Amino acid sequence: MTKMSNSLVASDMAHSMHPYTNMRAHERDGPMIIARGDGVHVYDAGGKEYIEGMAGLWSVALGFSEPRLREAAMRQMEALPYYHSFAHKAHEPAILLAEKLAEMSPGDLNRVFFTNSGSEANDTVVKMVWFMNNALGRPEKKKFLARNRGYHGITIASGSLTGLPSNHRDFDLPAIPVTHLTTPHHWREGHDGEDEAAFTARLLKEAEDTILAEGPETIAAFIGEPVIGAGGVMTPPEGYWPGIAALCRKYDILLVSDEVINGFGRLGTTFGCERYDFVPDIMVTSKQLTSSYMPLAAIMVSDRVYDAIADNTDRIGTFGHGFTGSGHPVATAVGLENLAIMQERDLIGNAARLGPVLQAGLRERLADNPLVGEVRGVGLIAGAELVADRAAKASFDPKLGVPARVARLAQEAGLICRPVYDTVCLCPPMIVSEADIGRILDRFCGAFDAAADWARAEGLV
Repeated sequence: MTKMSNSLVASDMAHSMHPYTNMRAHERDGPMIIARGDGVHVYDAGGKEYIEGMAGLWSVALGFSEPRLREAAMRQMEALPYYHSFAHKAHEPAILLAEKLAEMSPGDLNRVFFTNSGSEANDTVVKMVWFMNNALGRPEKKKFLARNRGYHGITIASGSLTGLPSNHRDFDLPAIPVTHLTTPHHWREGHDGEDEAAFTARLLKEAEDTILAEGPETIAAFIGEPVIGAGGVMTPPEGYWPGIAALCRKYDILLVSDEVINGFGRLGTTFGCERYDFVPDIMVTSKQLTSSYMPLAAIMVSDRVYDAIADNTDRIGTFGHGFTGSGHPVATAVGLENLAIMQERDLIGNAARLGPVLQAGLRERLADNPLVGEVRGVGLIAGAELVADRAAKASFDPKLGVPARVARLAQEAGLICRPVYDTVCLCPPMIVSEADIGRILDRFCGAFDAAADWARAEGLV
């Protein structure tokens, strides 16, 4: 690295606090500094090239060098670099993006509220739902249902909805009334001899039993990702989502689809709820909305939800919630251009065409690897779960750091992927070509092969 790079490493180690990081380990090991990006690639400060196999954080649809997004941001900077949307103020990019999102969304999700992140969006959903039920004279209808391993953000409310132990531990979460149900992951959560249909039936019974035990009059909403992302890329069993939607209708519970990772084509459909055949009352999006070139999230709500909220704002005089950057003009201008490019280049179709290539390649090439218990995913999102014993589905001792070792080996080979608990995940930019998929498979599967050699040498398998 250059002298400047060494200086940056030292400064980062001395002053920065990184999210999702062991800070003492960071003081010892330092950062990997990413200096620039080009298409599906990023380059570190020493000039080494990597395929960014996680699209940043599940989010960069158009890759890391799209000139039209840069130009859209500059045009808006020159015209109106900032304005708010409080108290009847508006500007063109936010108006047009809200209109576009309403046009793209299923059902009657016709109203849009902007925030800066998915965490803020899910936090806002909690407040919207509480506000709505107070307005409807149902002050006891405040509880949420979520799932273990689901990820919905890290604010106090959204972090409470999240079902990951590391997001709760020592943060005093959950801090809102939420019940976490069984992860809808048949391979890991199914009982011995229980087929997928029986597993789905058991999960739906668990959900209904929980609703009845808590009292339907107290349950406000069910929230879930169509495909669980940051919890380890877990696809739902057949019939799960239509069954959950039916329960929500039966007991007058709002259904919230968290599409922060799934949305805008990742699964080969515009939204994950379309892939799994349900229409939510509320849908939350972010990440690929701007390809993360600008921070932006959008909540789409049904006419029914909007009308209840709007009527109450008329009674009390305001909706006392919002952010300085809500519907930021530069972010919404970038979002508009991002969605236009995705449509022009048929990137949703690209995910639908290349997703099976990625999925089949992973399953074929990792089929005989003794470390791999399950390969799973859909579209351009995938994960391979590591096991010490395939037959018993037994995990490695976390102290061995096997998932991190696989990710490190992949990185050394020029592929950035992400270890999540026992799973190593992939989520490449949606501009990937078939040739890119081939290189991803070579580097990802090669890392698993190298890890298997290490595990054999250590007597672990």
